[in-house]
Amino acid sequence: MTMSRTRMSPHARRRQFIDLGVGLAQEQPLETITIDAVAEAAGVSKGLLFHYFESKADFHLAVVREQADEMLARTAPRDDLDDPLATLHASVGAYVDYVAHNGKGFVGVIRGSASADEDIRAVADATRAAMSERILDHGAALGIERSPVIEMTIGGWMAYIEELLVRWLSDPVVERDELVELMVAALPMLTGLVDD
Repeated sequence: MTMSRTRMSPHARRRQFIDLGVGLAQEQPLETITIDAVAEAAGVSKGLLFHYFESKADFHLAVVREQADEMLARTAPRDDLDDPLATLHASVGAYVDYVAHNGKGFVGVIRGSASADEDIRAVADATRAAMSERILDHGAALGIERSPVIEMTIGGWMAYIEELLVRWLSDPVVERDELVELMVAALPMLTGLVDD
């Protein structure tokens, strides 16, 4: 049964739709989220959604952008830690916590690079690039000098932790803290293999 429609400002209504989409994406793959389901959850007609989004694909893109922005915000390096490895540890821990909370939503963001939708692929690629750039920006403090080989290595490390997270979501064979340690320990080992 649909709730009675509540009058909202255009900004608040759009925000409501995106928040509902993000919530649904935590439980199911993005591509299975229908406009009908979002409209029913909001207590409005699906026609109203198309007043705010050009298409289902446009709505899905808005949801993926929101998820990506939230993931980047939650995993931002902390300024209150003096030890660069502690900073890395805190960011990776926040990443794992985000994933544990968002499940399928996380998979939708990082697996967006395999999407048939060019715009969703672009969001996934930009998110991955932003996270890699953070490591490179803090590289000197970690004893990592930026170079094309190091950039490639950091990209490989990002792919490694993404794959660990996807597997961990489906089969959590290790505890959260052990997973974080595994990810953090891999970065110095990988970059240490690169000759100056």
